[in-house]
Amino acid sequence: MQDLSILIPIFISAIFELFLLLRSFKRYMGMTLGQQMTALRKKKGLSQADMGKAVGTSGDIIGRYERDEVKPSIEVAVKIADTLEVSLDYLVGKTSLEMDKNTLKRIEEVSKLPIEAKTQVFLVIDALIRDYKAKQAYS
Repeated sequence: MQDLSILIPIFISAIFELFLLLRSFKRYMGMTLGQQMTALRKKKGLSQADMGKAVGTSGDIIGRYERDEVKPSIEVAVKIADTLEVSLDYLVGKTSLEMDKNTLKRIEEVSKLPIEAKTQVFLVIDALIRDYKAKQAYS
């Protein structure tokens, strides 16, 4: 139980980051792959040429992807998602939850915990979510 007490501040920090992420949450559902790529690339401040270099292609090809003239191969789509620091599911519009790498890493760490530790972490998360919703309801 003492080891768990060391982990709780880490998980509270992760949950706080998740709340911040959800507060600034933007929905990209309903966008085409090209529209999604364009929005995410601009959000990261990358030019088409910069993204092309990072992915291993040209800016012109990135432009064709963004205009939905052609679709990238799965290998290229994975590189694009990695460059934009989003999941492939998010890139193609299968999920509307955008998670940064640090949040995802923390969630993966929670999934590796023993069931007792997970239960404690989930109790803390549930309490934080409840308090957050209550605060929002009364603001």
